[in-house]
Amino acid sequence: MNKLHTTEVNVQVIISLLKAHGIRKVIASPGATNITFVGSIQKDPFFTVYSSVDERSAAYMACGLAEESGEPVVLSCTGATASRNYVPGLTEAYYRKLPVLAVTSTQPISRVGHHIAQVIDRSSLQNDIVKLSVLLPFVKDEDDLWDCEIKVNQAILELKRNGGGPVHINLPTNYTLPFVNKLMPKYRVIDRIQGTDSLPPLLGKIAIFVGSHKKWTSSEVQTVENFCSTNNAVVFCDHTSSYKGKYRLLFSLVAAQELLDKSEYKPDILIHIGEVSGDYSSATIVGEEVWRVSEDGEIRDTFRKLRYVFEMSEEKFFTEYSGGTQRDDSYFEACSTALDKIRQNIPELPFSNIWVASELSGNIPNNSVVHFGILNTLRSWNFFEVPSSVTTASNVGGFGIDGVLSSLVGASLDKSNKLFFCILGDLAFFYDMNILGNRHLGNNLRILIINNGKGTEFKQYNHHAAYFKDEADDFMAAADHFGKKSPTLVKNYAENLGFEYLTASNKEDFKSVYERFISLDVTSKPMLFEIFTDSKEESDALKVIQTIEKDNKSKLKSITKKILGKNGISLAKKILKS
Repeated sequence: MNKLHTTEVNVQVIISLLKAHGIRKVIASPGATNITFVGSIQKDPFFTVYSSVDERSAAYMACGLAEESGEPVVLSCTGATASRNYVPGLTEAYYRKLPVLAVTSTQPISRVGHHIAQVIDRSSLQNDIVKLSVLLPFVKDEDDLWDCEIKVNQAILELKRNGGGPVHINLPTNYTLPFVNKLMPKYRVIDRIQGTDSLPPLLGKIAIFVGSHKKWTSSEVQTVENFCSTNNAVVFCDHTSSYKGKYRLLFSLVAAQELLDKSEYKPDILIHIGEVSGDYSSATIVGEEVWRVSEDGEIRDTFRKLRYVFEMSEEKFFTEYSGGTQRDDSYFEACSTALDKIRQNIPELPFSNIWVASELSGNIPNNSVVHFGILNTLRSWNFFEVPSSVTTASNVGGFGIDGVLSSLVGASLDKSNKLFFCILGDLAFFYDMNILGNRHLGNNLRILIINNGKGTEFKQYNHHAAYFKDEADDFMAAADHFGKKSPTLVKNYAENLGFEYLTASNKEDFKSVYERFISLDVTSKPMLFEIFTDSKEESDALKVIQTIEKDNKSKLKSITKKILGKNGISLAKKILKS
């Protein structure tokens, strides 16, 4: 039985990460549901395991051992009422901030509430017994493994965070036998770095990925520029990032190229700052390791490659890593060259949101503000730069279509002499149109509606809903509501509310009126510009712009996919492996 361990992956993850974080002391109470955990560590020389029949005593033992040793202590118990007896000891640990990790094994959670013996509901815990409670999944696929790794890392890191305290892991088991003596796999370790901790080395090509971000101060921008110049770094941005410094790259146009091998543009380390991003394309330009920098110190594993969380301000982080002499800008230059090349080769686009963005983006008046609708509009405009003095935003926090106009109106109230633009689709407009009747509306508003009579996002050639073709219109794309692209519905509504109304249904119409929409001064009325497009041309435009740059390797992959399909590719891989 020496050094045998379970094949249950969720248990393996706990054991692997306990070792990685240097947690050795375990107090185990007898039972059946915790056999996979206890049986895997009882002969492992890394761990020091103690036995306690009474779980109440075990929890207090853990308090004493944690206090005296200064180290975290793990508790392990079975199902039934065993974990209930941890409550007094965990309460003690909570108020004394002692790092006690209670691992309560359980039968599958689906059995809760069905009068199955020794199954209790642990989903609701008292506020003052643990800092954090997580339920691990049974690991059946990569998504489950990711979920399991993140939750165990979160739990272990929370033991010492902000002064420390007890944490709970609820560990489901199927009592899987037999045990094996193969080398136990190692699972991904995440470390939290705080102000006084030593910093890991930063080597190789470095990219900063900025999600939606508050406005930058000049000091913060300068700190990032110093960092980039000494670390051969770039800053991948979209229109929600707010960063306008020297190393800014609006990289979506490169990242979206389906037939381009983008491996040379991937960094060795990606530094993730800011919040939620709507730039799905640039989020694929990730190397092997991600460092998250945020004062909240939370684990946000957006790219599933998180290695460190730096619980500190961005300015402190970039300052700490800005020592030394200036290095070359070869990485920035390579990425910038690739972007310029594609920009210079954009072909004629169909009449669409993307085409409108290509025409208007460089002509937005200086010092104005632009709010973008999510998904189709934000993606379309992320392909093109706006003047550096223009600030941009989008409601990517909750990522709903329901408030883009209201957000614009709220922002416009702060500076009545500044122009505020909004570009959004028809469904988003009709969802939020009531705000246009608000009596606080100013003349500094300019609203552009791309009206294709449906949620055109669900009609794009590469969307899952495209599988249903025209049937997607019925319920997924919600076609034919709100007047079915009526030429008068929005016109009458806008004009009755005091707006100047403009419209276009083709490129010639657009070119005849768009200059009025971007006139430099606040006019006597707010403006609403309604542009009618077709969802087929919207999809065609997206495909055109995402297949500009091609290389032989990626073209071959694309052709192979079309010929073999997903099932054929899986079969080919199996044959090659055998």
